[in-house]
Amino acid sequence: MEATVSDERPAQEGPATFRDVFGLAEFRVLFMASALSWIGDYVAKAAVTVLVYRQTDSVALSAAAFAASYLPWLVGGPLLSALAERYRYRQVMVACDVVRMLLMVLVALPGVPPWAVLALIFAATLANPPSQAARSALMPQILAGDRLVVGLSVSVSSGQAAQVLGYLLGAAVAAVNPAAALLINAATFGISAALVRFGLRDRPPAMTEAHRSHLLRETAEGFRLVFGRPVLRAIAVLVFSAMVFSIVPEGLAAAWAAERAGDGMDTGTAQAVIMAANPVGYVLGGLAVGRFVGPARRLTLMRPLAVIAPAVLVPALLDPPPVVVALLAAACGFAVAGLIPVANGLFVQALPEGYRARAFGVMASGTQIIQGAAVLATGALAERFAIPSVVGVWSAAGVLLMLLAVLTWPRPATVEAAVAAARAESAATAARDGSGGHTPGRGLAGDRSGDRSRRRHAVT
Repeated sequence: MEATVSDERPAQEGPATFRDVFGLAEFRVLFMASALSWIGDYVAKAAVTVLVYRQTDSVALSAAAFAASYLPWLVGGPLLSALAERYRYRQVMVACDVVRMLLMVLVALPGVPPWAVLALIFAATLANPPSQAARSALMPQILAGDRLVVGLSVSVSSGQAAQVLGYLLGAAVAAVNPAAALLINAATFGISAALVRFGLRDRPPAMTEAHRSHLLRETAEGFRLVFGRPVLRAIAVLVFSAMVFSIVPEGLAAAWAAERAGDGMDTGTAQAVIMAANPVGYVLGGLAVGRFVGPARRLTLMRPLAVIAPAVLVPALLDPPPVVVALLAAACGFAVAGLIPVANGLFVQALPEGYRARAFGVMASGTQIIQGAAVLATGALAERFAIPSVVGVWSAAGVLLMLLAVLTWPRPATVEAAVAAARAESAATAARDGSGGHTPGRGLAGDRSGDRSRRRHAVT
C-alpha cells in the first residue's frame, strides 16, 4: 500500500477525471517510471518462484522464494524509508534505480553461485523502501485534491497491471532462460532512472540538514505517529488485515496449479492465470471506484468491501478448478481496490506534514511483511493440508478479522477531528517554521515540518 495523503474534499465534490491527472507532465513521467520498475520486478519474482518449485518440488520452499522479496522491508523498511526525507526525492529515486540496475546485471552473470544470487537480490530489494517512499511523498506535490485520489488509484492499478504482465512474461521467459528475466528487470530500472532524472523537477528535501536528528529517532517518530493516533492506527489495522488474505492465492499459485492442472490447461498456464487474477481484479476495481464513484460514496463502500474481500475466497474450500480459483481471486482484488485508495486518502488527511516518507515506510513495511508472513504460513500449512482447505479456512478467518476491524472503526466525528487536528498542525508549521525542516526533540504534538512550496495541499 502506498501511504500517500490527499486533501480530498468531502462529500459533494465530483471525482476528478483521468484527463485531469494525465494532463500533468510530471505525473505521466512518474507513472511510466513506476510501471517499468514494477514490470521488471514481477518478471524476476515469477521466474524465481517457478525455478525453485521445479528444482525442489516443495510448496514451502516455493512460497519462501516468493516471500523472500518482502524480507528487506522487515530488515530495514521504515529505517531506509526515513532516508527519503533527508535527501531530494528525485535524487533518491534515481540513485535507487541505478543501484538496482547494476545489481541485477551482476545476478544475471553466468556462474554466480546460488548463495550470491540470493544475496545480490536481497541487496537490490533493499533499495525499494527509500525509492517507494520518495515516490509516495512526491505524488502529493504533483497532484492536489481529488486528482491525488484518482492518481493514486491509477498508479496502484497500474502496479497491479504490471504484476499481470510481469508474471506472464516472467513465467514464459523463465522456461527458456532465467538470466534473461533478470536482465529485463535491470533494463527497466535503467529506463526508469533516465525518466525520473530528466522528466521530474528537482525539489528540496523535506528535512534540512540542520533539522536532522538520529535516523533511528526519526524512524521511531513515524511509528509513534501511525500507531499512537487512533484514526491512523485504525486505518493501519484495516489495511494490514486486507493484506493478510489477498496475497495467498498468488503465493501458492505454483503448487496449486501443479496439483490441479489438467482441467483444460497446462501447469504454466494455470499458474499464470491464478497469479494474474487478483491484480486484474484490482485494476478493474481501482479504476471503476476511483473514477466513477464520488468521494462520499467511496467512504460508504469501504467497510462492506472490507468484509466482502476475504469472503469471496472462502469457496476455495470446495476445491474448484484453476479458472474458478482465478475468478475468486479476481473478485477479492476488485473488493480490495475499493478499500485501499480510500484508506490511503483518509490516512493522508489525518497525517500532519513532515512525516510523508516515514509514515509510508511504516505502512509499506507493514504490508510487505504481513504479505510475506501470510505466504510463508499458508505455504507451511499446505505441506500438511490440502491447499484449497488452507486457503478457504484462512479466508474465513479473514472475514472474522475484517468484521472486527470494521466494528471498531472510529466514529465519523473522531475521523473529522483527526483531520482537523492534522491540518491545524500543518498550518502552525507554515506560520512558524519557514525552513520546511523537521525540528527534532519536540514530540509529535509539536513536530511540524513541511516544505513551504507544498503547504497549500497537505499530503503524506
